[in-house]
Amino acid sequence: MAEPARILRVLSEFSHTLVRRYDLDEALFDVCRHTADILGLDGVGITVANEDGQLRFAAALNAATTELERRQEQTQAGPCNSAFRDGVIVRADDLRVDDRWPEFTPTALEVGMTGVVGVPMALDGTSLGALNLYSACPRTWTEDDLGAGQVFADMATSYLLQASERDRSERTRAQLEQALESRIVIEQAKGILAAQHGTTVDLAFERLRRHARSHSATLRSVAEAVVQLGLTLE
Repeated sequence: MAEPARILRVLSEFSHTLVRRYDLDEALFDVCRHTADILGLDGVGITVANEDGQLRFAAALNAATTELERRQEQTQAGPCNSAFRDGVIVRADDLRVDDRWPEFTPTALEVGMTGVVGVPMALDGTSLGALNLYSACPRTWTEDDLGAGQVFADMATSYLLQASERDRSERTRAQLEQALESRIVIEQAKGILAAQHGTTVDLAFERLRRHARSHSATLRSVAEAVVQLGLTLE
């Protein structure tokens, strides 16, 4: 069960972030991190829709989640797609006995994820994407789990919508595209740094984050320097 006091602390941080300029990539990753921490999850991911209504990978907690989000982007099928299309929370307690997503389930089981929930991200009835929750073990998802998941999905939605000063429709479109474009170069930089330092991509991402924070730079600008200019990070 999610602890109300911990959720309140995260909501307080969220409200303070919204009123100042923030890095969208960092904010979405923080949503994933907080969601996993409070609900005791093994993976969390965020997918968002582009102008054509196709879901694209935008943020993920770790390497396993990244692979699952990429798989759902490639096939446009899976729990996140179902949540996005239907506008309702979609849950699977045990994928080993669930046959709804044949394009997705084998990959999920291969990377060690058995329980999954897709939570829609929407505004005024318009679907923007989905927040995806992953458990390595079969899990009977409680109403508290699903309620907390919806809170975090709403946080991610708010970050997307408030990231620009443009009117709502332009703001949504521009920031979704920015998030998708940034994710591509960040993933490239993670791979380069992981190879350079002989580490996992998760540790490479932490190295990228530390450098961005210590130099008051965005994740995307540092990632572009790594990919395009050959920047090396200690």
